[in-house]
Amino acid sequence: MVHFTRSILPNGLRVLVHEDRSTPLAAVNITYYVGSRDEHPDKTGFAHLFEHLMFSGSKNVPDFDDPLQRAGGENNAYTTNDYTTFYEIVPAGNLEVALWLESDRMLALNISKKSLDVQRKVVVEEFKETCLNEPYGDCWHHLSDMMYQAHPYRWPVIGLTPEHIERATVEDVRSFYQRWYTPSNAVLSIAGNVDTAEALQLAQKWFADIPAGPSERQPLQTETPQSTAIRKEVRSNVPVPAIFLAFKTPARLESDFYAVDLLSDVLAQGHSSRLYRRLLKEKQLFSQIDAYITANIDPGLLVIEGRPADGVSIDDALAAVWEELNLLKNEAVDERELKKIQHRFESTIVFSETSILNKAQNLGFYEILDRAELMNEEVDTYLAVTPADMQRVAQEIFREEVSATLVYLPE
Repeated sequence: MVHFTRSILPNGLRVLVHEDRSTPLAAVNITYYVGSRDEHPDKTGFAHLFEHLMFSGSKNVPDFDDPLQRAGGENNAYTTNDYTTFYEIVPAGNLEVALWLESDRMLALNISKKSLDVQRKVVVEEFKETCLNEPYGDCWHHLSDMMYQAHPYRWPVIGLTPEHIERATVEDVRSFYQRWYTPSNAVLSIAGNVDTAEALQLAQKWFADIPAGPSERQPLQTETPQSTAIRKEVRSNVPVPAIFLAFKTPARLESDFYAVDLLSDVLAQGHSSRLYRRLLKEKQLFSQIDAYITANIDPGLLVIEGRPADGVSIDDALAAVWEELNLLKNEAVDERELKKIQHRFESTIVFSETSILNKAQNLGFYEILDRAELMNEEVDTYLAVTPADMQRVAQEIFREEVSATLVYLPE
């Protein structure tokens, strides 16, 4: 159980504070409710670009890292389809340094042609390195395009093409910043060896005078239900063939999301999971296999990816995967198998809460998702999932007509 205090500043910034006296450190996390889903189809990759631009300096802090390092702190950031997170870990006595730094770049980020040119080069090189020059690196470009036709999940976080970032102007970037990187679109979460009243007072001091910014969000386009299986083969510079099998999953707050998450664990969580044990170890049809969910705020994906073993055809490999999926549809998961997965999940959550950074980030994520109290309730929700729930959900999502199959073949 993570206890916290919530305060909402007049400009809309939600401030959450959790006291943890077991550490000499404090974690500061700002979650902005902006991700690749908030981009224009002709200007993708902007949220990821800002993950880099936010370290380019601001009005009173020309070098973001320098004062933080002198305060004994470290920082990083990441971007998703749905939100962007920036964080610092500092000695608790230097909490105010992190708050000052975050407030200055929220209020007055340095957006100039020089800073844009520097970060543009970094992002374009990252795109080339991770998507264009890495085997299977463009898989999310294919999968996103196959599974979404209207929703902005149809392009990956890094962007649709590097040209969108190469063509970005200072005005484009400044407009994106002014629209999304505002107090009314953010959650500030603080966890660690702090006094709640003092932390809230410092948040008020550094953030209260920042203008709220726009608060209304435009509704996103919804998807027309898929009714025909999609298959795509890509010949590329890859060492061995690979398959990706994708299915739509419920949105993050839908009740069936939890059963789908546990299904992905039954399939591929650890060496005792079904796909690993049966298809890789026993039948030796795959040299590598995995399954995971994207856990997006809107309906996301469950993806099974694998590399068939030498001499195993793509069709035989896919048939073996479908055999396992049909088994989940036709036979309820054994109660013992489910409990093992649920208890493993519970222990993972408990272990994660030993980290002040994890707690600060979870507070921010759940507050953006719905309300931060949800992070203390979801373990019970997962533990309440039954074998019947999982069989019903498997029957709903593991259908060929709503699937997408991506196949990589060596050139």
